Amino acid sequence: MSQAGQNLKYLRKLRGWTQEEFANKLGIKRSLIGAYEEERADPRIDILEVISEIFKLTLDELLLKDLSNTGGNYLAKRRQQKMMSADRNVIHFVPVKAAAGYLAGYADTEFIDELNTFTLPMLAGGNYRAFEIIGDSMLPTPSGSIIVGEKVDSLEDIKNNMAYIVVSRNEGIVYKRVVKNNKTKNKLTLVSDNPQYQPYQVNADDVVELWMAQSVISKVSVQQRWDVNSLANLVNNLQDQVSTLKKKMN
Repeated sequence: MSQAGQNLKYLRKLRGWTQEEFANKLGIKRSLIGAYEEERADPRIDILEVISEIFKLTLDELLLKDLSNTGGNYLAKRRQQKMMSADRNVIHFVPVKAAAGYLAGYADTEFIDELNTFTLPMLAGGNYRAFEIIGDSMLPTPSGSIIVGEKVDSLEDIKNNMAYIVVSRNEGIVYKRVVKNNKTKNKLTLVSDNPQYQPYQVNADDVVELWMAQSVISKVSVQQRWDVNSLANLVNNLQDQVSTLKKKMN
């Protein structure tokens, strides 16, 4: 008996995808995902091939193995690979498409296991994670850059005005400079490198993870270039923001 339907449901939930999101990735209608998962229809071979490629599975594993069984071949293989590479500072990568599911799955080892990984030889031992950022609020760091951050275990360890990936319940995943306020210790001020964006505050209790930026990976072709007038405006706006922040903190 084919395990495809149950395995599709298991793999989809493992990634934190809705049926609609999974269907979009496969280029099919959402109703077909429901039919597959409820075993009212069998997936076409071309659909199975796409799923196999996404999850790095063979067709035999997808069709014949019960992947939800923690002793099964798929999870055992993935965990073995993770353990083998644990001493190489493996960095899990959170692309924009996975950001929505990250807030729900950041503490789920199975969710993290399913993220793609890479290593950077220049990083010392530590707990690292990489996040793709979108938008121009941190220019000259361009949209689409990948920020590699080191885990900060306590808000007390925050270094003022350093750049962090901030994961919070209300704001999601953002890349900002963080300023601690001496008067209101229960709030953090998030500041953009692009002065066109105003600083704003988040409640410290809403922050679930902090990753201090250690490296930025971006395409050479999209590096931002500034003319003299733009740079002058940036400096003036930045000076105004610094003055405003100092008044609030004193």
